[in-house]
This record gives sequence, structure tokens and C-alpha cells, in this order.
Amino acid sequence: MATVDEVKGLVAQMPDPDQRGMYCENIDKAKIDAAIEALRRGGPEHWRALADLIVPPGEGDDVKARYALHALAVAVCKPEGRESRRAFGETLAALLGADRPKAVKTYLCQQLQTAGGAEALAALAELLTDAELCEPAAMAMTAIGKSAGPLFLAAWPKAGGACRLTILQNLAVLVVAEAKPIMLAALADADREIRLAAGYGLMKLADAEAVEPLLKSAETEGWERIQATKHCLILAEKLAAAGNKPPARRIYEHLKATRTDPKDAYIRQAAEAGLAAL
Repeated sequence: MATVDEVKGLVAQMPDPDQRGMYCENIDKAKIDAAIEALRRGGPEHWRALADLIVPPGEGDDVKARYALHALAVAVCKPEGRESRRAFGETLAALLGADRPKAVKTYLCQQLQTAGGAEALAALAELLTDAELCEPAAMAMTAIGKSAGPLFLAAWPKAGGACRLTILQNLAVLVVAEAKPIMLAALADADREIRLAAGYGLMKLADAEAVEPLLKSAETEGWERIQATKHCLILAEKLAAAGNKPPARRIYEHLKATRTDPKDAYIRQAAEAGLAAL
């Protein structure tokens, strides 16, 4: 109880937002910094007590607690507080497995996006098949880095709905080479957004095996055609920059020959410029 009271007292030192929800006035930086440092030095017991003050939107006034938790996440990333970063990540990651409202877990994920490391990945990955928590968990994992790649791959077969798109998009952002078979298969998915995410991922991988599948995926209509064509052009640029000219030439020649509509003149011009550069 003493810890809870101490944490509440430190949280009370946080500033009040103005009517717009902004923190522009009455900021006593020295007082706030001292309170955050006291929370940091309090260790996991204080951090758990602070997290207990976070409630779902509309269920209480936790604005100061949220301010304090985020300020603490920033503080443990600074040189003077970095000794606490791993323990902070472990503490918040453990709270993700507890019986807490999903809106609260979302906020915890956001703080792990700021301060989390490899120690938080397993707990975050457990949320990748949850429709409400997949996106904040994925954002935190991607912020942590490429070591999250295998966990995204493991979650893909178990995911459904919007979680599939989130996982695929983050595999693309992380440029996970092992995701190439998934992306090639996803080019034929019934969901347009999945197909486009797969094309984006293959473009990022800059693998010559993706040339023919991407050219095929661009033979569609509307917005998807525009985006898929962009993926082809950027893939050609990447291949050419890597010295892999034959597949780059294949893309440029195909687009030059097939984009005959007057409204596609800019694509033909881009293809011609690419060929000239080769």
C-alpha cells in the first residue's frame, strides 16, 4: 500500500493539460523530471503500480498516469536511465499477459514501442492474432527491429482477418527475406489489400524471382493497377542499382510495351528512362 501511495504522489506531480489537451503552460520541468526519476529508481514494483493506474478511455481520469508512464518510457532510453530499460521492458511485457482491458494493453504496447527490446518480443507476439491488439503489438515489434521477423512468420499461419494484413505489412517493412514464399502466394489472395501488401514486400526484397509475379499482378484495373505498377518500377530500380540488369530490363520493356493508353504515358516515359540508364 505504501508503494501505491508513493506512486500516486509522484503521478500527482505531472502537469495538467489545457482545454485542448495540450501541455503548453504551467510546466515545471524540474519537478516533473524529479518525479519521473523517482519512479525509475522505484523499479518494477513502482512500474506495476503505475500501470495499474491506467484505465480504458471513459472509465476514469488517468491522464497524469499516462503522462508519467510515457515519460518513464522515454527516461529509460536516455543515457542516464538506460540501466533500467531492459527491466522496464520485461515488466511491461509481463503485464501484457495479465487480465487487463485491451485498451490498457494497447497503451502498454505503445510504451514498448518507445522503450521495448528483445525481452518484450515474445509477449508482444502473443497478441498478433488478436484483432484489437495486433496492430499496436506489431508496431512495437517492428520498432524493436529485425529480430521480430521470425515471430511474425510464426504468427502468419494462425492469423485471420485484419491481423493477416498487419503481419504482412510489417514483414515487408522489416524486409524479411524468409517471407518471400508467403508474399508470392499472397499475390493471389482474394483481398486486394493483402495482394498490395505482398507486392510492396516483394518490391522491398528486390529479388529477381519476383519480377514475373509482380508484372502479372499489375495486369489489373484501377487503384491496384497503379500501385502494382509502382511496385514493378521500384523493383526495377533496385535490381538495376544492384547490378542485376536483365530482370530490370524485362520490367521496363514489359511496361513500355503494355502501357499504351494515353493516360499511361508517364509510365512509358519512366520505363524508357530506366532502359536508357541501363
